[in-house]
Amino acid sequence: MPELRVGVLAIQGGFEAHVEMLRQLGADAREVRLPADLVGLDGLVVPGGESTAIAKGIEAAGLAGSIRAHHDAGRAVFGTCAGMIVCDSEHLGLIDATAERNAFGRQLQSFEAALEIEGIGDEPMRAVFIRAPWVDRCGPDVEVLATYEGHPVAIREGTVLACAFHPELTDDPRLHALFMAMTTSSRAREREEAET
Repeated sequence: MPELRVGVLAIQGGFEAHVEMLRQLGADAREVRLPADLVGLDGLVVPGGESTAIAKGIEAAGLAGSIRAHHDAGRAVFGTCAGMIVCDSEHLGLIDATAERNAFGRQLQSFEAALEIEGIGDEPMRAVFIRAPWVDRCGPDVEVLATYEGHPVAIREGTVLACAFHPELTDDPRLHALFMAMTTSSRAREREEAET
């Protein structure tokens, strides 16, 4: 099976670290700036940064429709930190949840925590929170994978994975590996449907 083609939205924020981690996991990772860049992708990462700037950049580049079409086709999406906000039901509408911006505080309240995350093994993951959101509402089909101080900080629904922290800023690739597994499954399902 050919390697996975995964795009990382490269409008604003720390997209380079995602590209590097995905390449280390064996993906053909590329930067996405225009709708044409989404053609042929198996998965898409919406990285952290500043959610308002990312949302405005998506609008300016005409990317919103293409990102929704990628999702509607059953392809995987992974939103991290601000990317989780951009994917929520009040923005792109890719996941039935809403996220509260800067919920843990501003830059000075950035912190790290050891999180137990369902689906990546028993060893806690070091999570880097920078101006982080939390999930303040989840729909009935949203699975909460991790919480911090009682607030959901990693969630999944269908082909969408979202977290409030920056997994790309550590040397632990397990959350990206989970996303890659989701991407592999969605690609296999899409091919099966095309053959029937």
